[in-house]
Amino acid sequence: MKLLITIVILTLCIQSNSLADECVILLHGLARSSSSFNRMESVLKDNGYFTVNYNYPSRKYSIEKLAKDSIDNALAQCPANGRVHFVTHSLGGILVRQYLSTGKIKNLGKVVMLGPPNKGSQVVDKLKNVPGFEFINGPAGRQLGTDSMGIPARLGPAEFEVGIIAGTRSINPILSSMLPDPDDGKVSVENTKLAGMADHITLPVSHPFLMKNDEVIKQVIYFLQNGKFIRK
Repeated sequence: MKLLITIVILTLCIQSNSLADECVILLHGLARSSSSFNRMESVLKDNGYFTVNYNYPSRKYSIEKLAKDSIDNALAQCPANGRVHFVTHSLGGILVRQYLSTGKIKNLGKVVMLGPPNKGSQVVDKLKNVPGFEFINGPAGRQLGTDSMGIPARLGPAEFEVGIIAGTRSINPILSSMLPDPDDGKVSVENTKLAGMADHITLPVSHPFLMKNDEVIKQVIYFLQNGKFIRK
């Protein structure tokens, strides 16, 4: 009996240590902070992952600079030689795509994007030239349009394993009126999609709350473990 207990404990320790070598980098959205991912980070830690909830100045620089600086710094905090996953919200997903368009990440695992403007957002198209827009959203905000001048249009299809969760509820009817239905108040469901994605689901959640929603968090964990989302 003692031998059996010892074997079980050793097995659990090996599994735990193996998972702890898997680093999940959390990248928040535009005009948000790392605190928006606190709940998600806590659940990831409870499931054994090493996390880097990286805070970056989303309103201060261009997407190109934000991608290079923030991801380089976040990668430096992950365990050496372990797998690296990403969970992103909104702009955070575009940073990952931008970074991977110019280089590779050693031992890249899975990426889960929440409400990413992968084809840009019509909200930006209509508001980017309105006085005060750049003051509120910074240079990166102006780069998220749907036209050829926007960063999303310049980035290619996914050549990495990515699952995307899009929201279908809005708490901002004014912004939703600028978007094709369905949408989450910032991005239409259609514009979250990305050629080459491994999986895509929609959930009845609004854009600002995707990263805090219990069902979203459950789906994120499942994708990191299985490379697909739960189908009910």
